[in-house]
Amino acid sequence: MISLRRTPILARSVAAGLGLLWSTMAHAQSASLDPSGSGVIVSAVDWVQGTLLGAVATSLAVIAVGATGLGMLTGRIDWRRGATVILGCFIVFGAAAIVAGIKSAATGPGL
Repeated sequence: MISLRRTPILARSVAAGLGLLWSTMAHAQSASLDPSGSGVIVSAVDWVQGTLLGAVATSLAVIAVGATGLGMLTGRIDWRRGATVILGCFIVFGAAAIVAGIKSAATGPGL
């Protein structure tokens, strides 16, 4: 068994990103096949998405990146962990664009 502590941080980030992309691809495929009566669930998921990507989340991400950057500059946080925080913010806020790119690549040009 491979310990997660010993695997490189990039490999863990890539594995987590691929898992996230795989789950969002499955969700994106099922999004066009909404069964009748699922409007309540869809609106609840839209509310959660709005909460996670809204103004409060954006402010918290700015504070997190600023605090991480300050910690990296003063030597209190190592650069690898700081890069993970910043990369995580890019993935969270860029998830819609990432999924749209994967969806367009999966359907092919002109379809």
